[in-house]
Amino acid sequence: MDPVARRAFSDSACIGLETEFPRHSESLDVRLVDVASRSQLSGTAFYDAHDVEAGYDPKETLLFHETDLEAQKSDLDLASKAAPLEYTIPLRTKLFYLGTYLLLNLSLTIHSKLLLGEFNCPFLLTAFHTGMTSVGCYILMVRGYIKPTILSTQDNRVIVAFSVLCTINIAISNVSLGLVSVSFHQIVRSTAPVCTILIYKLYFGRTYSLPTYLSCIPIITGVSMVAYGEFDFTAWGFTLTISGVLLAALKTILSNRLMTGNLSLPPLELLFRISPLAALQSLAYAIVTGEGSGFRDFVAAGSLTPGWTAALLINSGIAFLLNISSFGTNRVAGALTMAICANLKQILTVLLGIVIFDVRIGVFNGVGLVVAISGGAIYSKVEVGNHLKKKKETKEEAATLSNSQTLVLHDRGLGRSLVLLDCVASHNPMDRSHLASYLVSNERRPGKKASNKPKKARLTSRLP
Repeated sequence: MDPVARRAFSDSACIGLETEFPRHSESLDVRLVDVASRSQLSGTAFYDAHDVEAGYDPKETLLFHETDLEAQKSDLDLASKAAPLEYTIPLRTKLFYLGTYLLLNLSLTIHSKLLLGEFNCPFLLTAFHTGMTSVGCYILMVRGYIKPTILSTQDNRVIVAFSVLCTINIAISNVSLGLVSVSFHQIVRSTAPVCTILIYKLYFGRTYSLPTYLSCIPIITGVSMVAYGEFDFTAWGFTLTISGVLLAALKTILSNRLMTGNLSLPPLELLFRISPLAALQSLAYAIVTGEGSGFRDFVAAGSLTPGWTAALLINSGIAFLLNISSFGTNRVAGALTMAICANLKQILTVLLGIVIFDVRIGVFNGVGLVVAISGGAIYSKVEVGNHLKKKKETKEEAATLSNSQTLVLHDRGLGRSLVLLDCVASHNPMDRSHLASYLVSNERRPGKKASNKPKKARLTSRLP
């Protein structure tokens, strides 16, 4: 029997097919074409002329996955058992990403706060950030670090819609901040983990362990205590603030899905695709809100000195690095952890303010700092436990599948069967929890006349 040709997606993924009662030609040739394909079926089976002359019609004999409800249910069961990507990433790698993200986030927050004290153009500054990110990503593409994928029209629409969501989220956050007090705004924003959990549960069917849910409570409570102060808000401001939190949670989840779901875009490529759109949208919003004329006045007054230009370039460069870190961290750590990090960043910002700017806080706020930091430690411990548990389960499933998982499909007409052997047990930890299932049936209907041309039939596969 001809060997199975495959694309080197992982070091050990392989499929074997054999017949218990071989046919005349013994020439079933299976080629796995681009098992990592994001938009097409991964495999194609070809029957040669000898098979056709013998009366085997692949179009009639193939068990199409789209019409096989039992096979689809099996795929769903396998997918539900697969560990989320964040639980397959080594802890050291995840901690490195999280540490880098927090460091860059704090640096940009403090630097932008200093700039906006005199340069009161937040949307224009966002346009500078996304513009610098676009230029940086283009340079990376030219140097070969980004290799754009050919996407379908539907995929491109998703990318455009996601960029619009990012811009709207920034706009609503800035507008709502002008309608409510800073304390109220921070307290409402601290509920982002709750919104993330609800969106995951309602729209994606994903749940977390009970300890994970409970560990979010002290973090949210502590941040709220730290931010507690004078409450001042309008009904419209309250609505926009809540909407901003929901959009922020949705943006984080969707970016994670774009990088780990069916599309599976690399973080740099996703950033490369959305940053030019976000830059244009931010620039348009800056012009509409009058920031364009404000910037002209800033330049006309001679305030745009070489020092200010260097400061804006440095600020935009930090934003570029932060954007890369943010998307990469979201992919390896998950959307919920990103929401928790946003809360802990507020705590770290307050601590830096106390140390650097001699900011004074009350006893109630100080207790909130302790509660939030304790909650962060508890969440970290819970996530480490979840990681180790998922890793153990993944190894057990991979061992079970590689040793015992076979699939026999009987031919009702000829009494033959095809045996699917050696399901995926990859060295790559991202592949271990997935089963490659290829469904083939070779029924021949009595009296079916053979065609003169070889016909192409499809195999369906399930690989990450």
